[in-house]
Amino acid sequence: MTAEPAHADEESGRAALGRALRYLRERSGRSLGQLAGETRYDKSYLYRLEAGQRLSKLAVMEDLDRYYESGDLLVRLWKVARREVFKDRYKEFMRLESQARIMWMYQLAVPGLLQTEEYAREVLSAARTVENADQVEEQVAARISRQDIVRRQPAPQVRVILDEVALRRRTGDPKAWTDQLTHLLDVAGLSSLVLQVLPFHAGVHGLMGSHLWLMWAPDGNSVAYVEGNGFGELIEEPDKVADHRLAYDRVRDMALSPSDSVEFIRGVLKEHRS
Repeated sequence: MTAEPAHADEESGRAALGRALRYLRERSGRSLGQLAGETRYDKSYLYRLEAGQRLSKLAVMEDLDRYYESGDLLVRLWKVARREVFKDRYKEFMRLESQARIMWMYQLAVPGLLQTEEYAREVLSAARTVENADQVEEQVAARISRQDIVRRQPAPQVRVILDEVALRRRTGDPKAWTDQLTHLLDVAGLSSLVLQVLPFHAGVHGLMGSHLWLMWAPDGNSVAYVEGNGFGELIEEPDKVADHRLAYDRVRDMALSPSDSVEFIRGVLKEHRS
C-alpha cells in the first residue's frame, strides 16, 4: 500500500495516523485482539494509537509498516504528527516559562532569553531563505519580547550554565558577536541571574547533546524540558524531573564559578576583538 487514506490532510497529524492504523488493521481482517496477539504490543496500547490518544515511538511505526507491508506510510504520518506534538509542547513550555519562579538552564547555544536582536536574527535566519524574511522578523520580535521575563518585577531566579561551545561559535557579523558577548556580561550583573560557563576541559558529562530547562512554578511544582535536534520533550513525572535535576547539579559542580565565568567571557571577547 502506497496511497494515504483520503482526506488525511484535513485532519490533525495524530488523527490521520490513527485513522491509517485502523484502516490497515481492518483491511487485514484482524481485530485489535488478534493484532495484539501477532505483535508485541498490548491491545489497549494499540487502541490508544488508533484513537489518536497517544503517539508511539518511531520504532513502533517501523514495526507496523513491516507488519502491514505498507512501505513507509506510517512512518511518514508519524513524522507529521511528531512535529505537531513538538509545537504543542513548546507552546506549553513557553507558558510555563512565563510563569516560572525559578528557572535553571544548561545551554549549548546562547539561550533566547539572553540573545541580542542581531544575534537572534542571524540564528533564526540560518535555516531560512530570503523569501522568509518577514517570518524571521516576526520570530525575532517574539523572541526579544520574551526577555521581559528576566527583567520583570519580581524577577524569577534564573541560572544559566552556558557550554563553552556557545562562546566559540561566532556569528558572521563580527559586530553582532561583539554585542552578544557584551550583552552576556551585562546580564551577568543582574541580581536575579547567575551565569556560569562549562569549559571544554571539564570533560564529558550527562547533558551532552541537548539543552535542558528546569522550572519551578509559584506553587512549587517543577517540570523539565529537554530539547535537541528536531525534538522537544516536556517532562512532568516527579522522578524523571528529579533525575534531570541531579544531572544538572553534577554539571553545575563542573562549571566555572560565576565570577570566573565572567572573566572567561571577557577573555573570549578580548580574543574576538584582537
